Amino acid sequence: MIQASTLNELRDIVGAEHVLASPEDLICYSYDGTFAEHVPDAVVSPASTEQVSAILQVACREEIPVIPRGMASGLAAGTVPLSGGLVLNLTRMNRVLEIDEENMTATAQAGAITADLAAAVEAKGLFYPPDPASIRHSTLGGNVACNSGGPRCLKYGVTGDYVMALEAVLADGRALRTGTKCLKDVTGYDLVHLLVGSEGTLAVVTEVTVRLIPKPQAKRTALAVFDDLEAASKAVNGILRSGVLPATLEIVDETAVQCVEDYMHLGLDCTAEAMLIVETDGDPESAAREIERVAQVCRQGGAKEITVAGNAAESDELWRARRSVSPSLGRVRPNKLGEDIVVPRAAIPDMVARIKAISLKHDLPIVIFGHAGDGNLHPNILFDKRDEEEWKRVERAVADLFASAVELGGTLSGEHGVGALKLPYLEMALGPLAIEVMGSIKRALDPKNILNPGKVLPAFPRNKTEPQ
Repeated sequence: MIQASTLNELRDIVGAEHVLASPEDLICYSYDGTFAEHVPDAVVSPASTEQVSAILQVACREEIPVIPRGMASGLAAGTVPLSGGLVLNLTRMNRVLEIDEENMTATAQAGAITADLAAAVEAKGLFYPPDPASIRHSTLGGNVACNSGGPRCLKYGVTGDYVMALEAVLADGRALRTGTKCLKDVTGYDLVHLLVGSEGTLAVVTEVTVRLIPKPQAKRTALAVFDDLEAASKAVNGILRSGVLPATLEIVDETAVQCVEDYMHLGLDCTAEAMLIVETDGDPESAAREIERVAQVCRQGGAKEITVAGNAAESDELWRARRSVSPSLGRVRPNKLGEDIVVPRAAIPDMVARIKAISLKHDLPIVIFGHAGDGNLHPNILFDKRDEEEWKRVERAVADLFASAVELGGTLSGEHGVGALKLPYLEMALGPLAIEVMGSIKRALDPKNILNPGKVLPAFPRNKTEPQ
């Protein structure tokens, strides 16, 4: 519990209306995009870095856990307050502060909605490529915390590839600025990219400067339908070996196709085992030339039907199926566990086959979709959490999914992060020494373990030389 005097101190910092402690308010901050749920002791919503700094000084003194939170769209329980404590809600800090057209950078507060930033820079003829599925409601700070990706990361890279500078508040309340607008900066340790992907466990990011690129002049989209999932998986590498680097290359399996068709009635071919959705971009001539090359490779790889969009409206129609996958799954089972495994691209056909085998082994529907072009698959296990026996099968299936990914040279996450849900499998992916090194970094920056405890690291591991 947080003492009443401490709550009053927090009210003095941000204003009484921005400190929540009633049961009905706390419930709203007890969960994220997963089914995990833990109620915090209080919620505080700062409006500036200075207020974040003052809040953390109080939390450090009182040793109160602090859980940084944006829009809580995460899929690894990364913003769930597992041990109660103080949820630090950053959504008031939502301004795009600067678009520097000459240096091609943008600076925004951590609570800025990613789509709002993207729209603001596109209005200037510039482009911010990272596009997580949650782009319309996730925050820039949350994207930085998880090093989020999205469909376009095949060609353009993930969030961390664009972060140039950060303002962040350390566990003791000191504000740190690190990085510059310079395209080259190797002065000292790379603290920017130490914080990117750290999921709020090392510092609270309050401001982000990102690199921008010129907006592509054109894009073209194609949908390829396959009778065989393995053939579709192999076509992914065929496209990449052809010399084309698509902006996006997505795969959707037959279960997802059926769910989307039942949900949206788009006229999809429900006899197909898989669909590939591919987009090329650049100048008009190269985008058109590359999409035709993609279509040719898919035909040679066994696609039974290929549709190439002729305009933006047709492109949006082709993308409707992919965008509708996740919301359509709730019609099949009341719960879904959306995983985020990554394997080397050459291992995609093997991983797809293993996922199908795991589905049969545990008698659970597992829907396969995701960013096949970079090996980042999202197997979604559909289940009913009220059924204890079924939940146990889900846990065993998850263990098999992660073990298979690691055996094929892959890992646990490409864009969702570790959070709390993947902690039991972390050592399998990284090994004990890596976890020990990570623990040393955590202790150096957060010696009282108040920043998002219980996330990323399985515990607060000690060095072997330290007394227990």
